[in-house]
Amino acid sequence: MYVVKNLMEEVVQKYYEKIIDELDVCKCEKCKADVMALALNRLPPRYCVTEEGKMYVKLKELEIQFEIDIIAALAAAAYIVKNNMRHEERDCKNEM
Repeated sequence: MYVVKNLMEEVVQKYYEKIIDELDVCKCEKCKADVMALALNRLPPRYCVTEEGKMYVKLKELEIQFEIDIIAALAAAAYIVKNNMRHEERDCKNEM
């Protein structure tokens, strides 16, 4: 059985974890999901079914522009979430 997977989700998650402290945004699961969803909507999907497709995405990750695009999308998404939080600050256990 073949599984279609958007590898961009894994890549965005990886970069989110790397730069979360620099994003100056709430770290709760709700805000994290909002930031990641907004960032993914700004980035092109990288769907694959095969190992060759997965390797293509891994190679693409080595390109500087690819990294810049992901960080820019995460920063823009974090700005939006920070200024439009969908929960009360007191409800957030992992505040900034």
